[in-house]
Amino acid sequence: MPTDSKKKTQVTASPGRRRELLDTAAEVFAAQGYNATTVRKIADEAGMLAGSLYYHFDSKESMLDEILSTFLDELWQGYDAVLAAGLGPRETIEALVTESFREIDRHRAAVAIYQKESRHLAAQPRFHYLTDSQQKFEKAWLGTLERGVADQVFRDDLDVRLTYRFVRDTVWVAASWYRPGGQHSPEEIARQYLSMVLDGIAVRG
Repeated sequence: MPTDSKKKTQVTASPGRRRELLDTAAEVFAAQGYNATTVRKIADEAGMLAGSLYYHFDSKESMLDEILSTFLDELWQGYDAVLAAGLGPRETIEALVTESFREIDRHRAAVAIYQKESRHLAAQPRFHYLTDSQQKFEKAWLGTLERGVADQVFRDDLDVRLTYRFVRDTVWVAASWYRPGGQHSPEEIARQYLSMVLDGIAVRG
């Protein structure tokens, strides 16, 4: 348990240094899994002593919480803007997919952690927000697909729940291979994914 002086230092720690440590922790969590990761391992990767890490964070759970909550907060800022824009169903799907790839670009390790760990983490009171976010996510995608079917933008025989799962998994699994700064921008990858997905579900003229 950190001392009061350590807690005080956590509040005044450099935001830049804090971000660097969280980025390092995210990469370790993504590669090794949360349960298998120790504070010592994170400290080793950050080039510091394990005890020194407690001057910034009181536990690895706190680090994981901040990694995931930061990712989801930014994701929903983008998603909420898309959903409030009054776009048609197809344009909404295009914008959501594009925003998803931008988030993978910004938070690739956090996305990988979310995919691997969210199911069992959500059972812990500290991470109940993961369940709330998942329900909100599902509602946004299913609602858009259902609107597309009703507006005859998407095929009337479309299984919207199956389509939602397919698009969700197809997009977010990209975190396992995507690397920021690669040959293709997130927007370019999104365009390629959308051309494959929407040609299969859009109504043909």
